[in-house]
Amino acid sequence: MSVEKSKTFAPYVPKKGETYMSARQQTHFRKILAEWKAELSQDIDRTVHTMQDEATVFADPNDRASQESDIALELRNRDRERKLIKKIDETIAKIEGGDYGYCESCGVEIGLKRLEARPTATLCIDCKTLDEMRERQVAK
Repeated sequence: MSVEKSKTFAPYVPKKGETYMSARQQTHFRKILAEWKAELSQDIDRTVHTMQDEATVFADPNDRASQESDIALELRNRDRERKLIKKIDETIAKIEGGDYGYCESCGVEIGLKRLEARPTATLCIDCKTLDEMRERQVAK
């Protein structure tokens, strides 16, 4: 499974005149993040149980190597999910602190559509684009 959200939520439709990051909007995103975290936690638990149940010692070196490769890949995926859970926790803390939805770099509103697509976003689209351009320049 990918580290992206697998469940789809109904997009948030703000009421006319509703202020950005109102209590209703915060509740919407808190729910998305909590369900995403629960889903990732279940995947991690399922992987641990599967690895314990399916631990087999193969006599054939090729079978052992294949099994070890599969386990390594699975563990890398779970590590990515563990890091994502940490990021989700940080994002929920931002909601609680009233800082959610605003760019960490310039302070402008990130935007509901961007947050729907990536609830853990910390940068507005302009700052993220600049950040990615810098990454590409440094990587060369």
